[in-house]
Amino acid sequence: MEILSPAGNLEKLKYALQYGADAVYCAGKKFGLRAKAGNLSNQELLAAREICTKMSKKLYITLNIFAHNSDLQELPEYLIFLKELKPDGLIVSDAGIFSLCQKIAPKLPLHISTQANITNCESARFWHNQGAKRVVLARELNLDEIKKIKQEVPDLELEIFVHGAMCIAYSGRCLLSAFINERGANQGVCTQVCRWGFAISEKKHSGQWFELQEDDYGSYVLNSKDLCLLDYLQELENIGIDSVKIEGRMKSLYYVANTARAYHHALDGKNDLKFFHEELDKISHREYSTGFITSHGEQYYKSSAYIRNYQFIGTILSQESDLLKIDIKAKFEIGETIELIFPNFEDDLRYKVQEIFDESMRPISKTDPNSTVFLKIDKKLPPFGIIRKKI
Repeated sequence: MEILSPAGNLEKLKYALQYGADAVYCAGKKFGLRAKAGNLSNQELLAAREICTKMSKKLYITLNIFAHNSDLQELPEYLIFLKELKPDGLIVSDAGIFSLCQKIAPKLPLHISTQANITNCESARFWHNQGAKRVVLARELNLDEIKKIKQEVPDLELEIFVHGAMCIAYSGRCLLSAFINERGANQGVCTQVCRWGFAISEKKHSGQWFELQEDDYGSYVLNSKDLCLLDYLQELENIGIDSVKIEGRMKSLYYVANTARAYHHALDGKNDLKFFHEELDKISHREYSTGFITSHGEQYYKSSAYIRNYQFIGTILSQESDLLKIDIKAKFEIGETIELIFPNFEDDLRYKVQEIFDESMRPISKTDPNSTVFLKIDKKLPPFGIIRKKI
């Protein structure tokens, strides 16, 4: 079963693959539903294709906006580029985009996005008959419904989301952001209005309004918990799911890497699941739930804030002898204990900071964000190291 990770930019793509993802999904500069992610230029997509080919990994490109006529003017030129790029699949939601893909790049495999809200066997069969290779099932399905679809359309590849933020809207098709902020979620510029605090109001006969508040901060009535299906990986594999997908093209490099390695190693059965749950608790997240797999989804009414027990500090750029060169994203100081993590859990280590040096090799007592520093360590470390600390 394929572990599919988000790649909001080229750097995240590299870390996702190094940390255990079998495939990545990303977007070009247009036509994807995460317009505010870094996304990849055409030149970066060429680089991504080369990286995936060398590592025998797969590359999927999202074209999953619901298009207006104006959106379609530039799409043919982009599809000609993708035809030459030869990604392993295009993820689409819109029937018009699906049709153009078949006309301009007929040999590229087409995957139907979760935005198409496929919730039954006949919908899955319809898209398969149209030429789709894979469908990303709606999040609103339980295990029995997923199993039924696989039994009824066995030749169609099935992909489901197993981790990350859940949308309040049906299969992510939301109008709140467009209505309140004139930024349409279905065009990739959602402002996540569902995470805002709301106060319920009731209209009196007089035409006046009064507020009914849960507390001084309002109520987060639309704020969904995050999805985590780590405990169901084996069951999903037994059903015949082809790919399990992690949400998060807007999330950090650290999030992308640590979710990829947790799901990768959990699927391999190398450790007790409790260990991997603890690792997933160390990334920024809301309270977890199993979504609709076992229940009817869950909302979290107290707050829309993330749970952050660990902080992403930076990445190890290189090691020369006993010197680690580090790209700093958040500060730490002498005396603190930091953790260095790597693609394989057994390489992880804790390190109490004794000395820090700036780029001129002058001793400093603490780091500044967006800087480069050096640490001394008397151990040869694997590449693609990430640094975090407990808050």
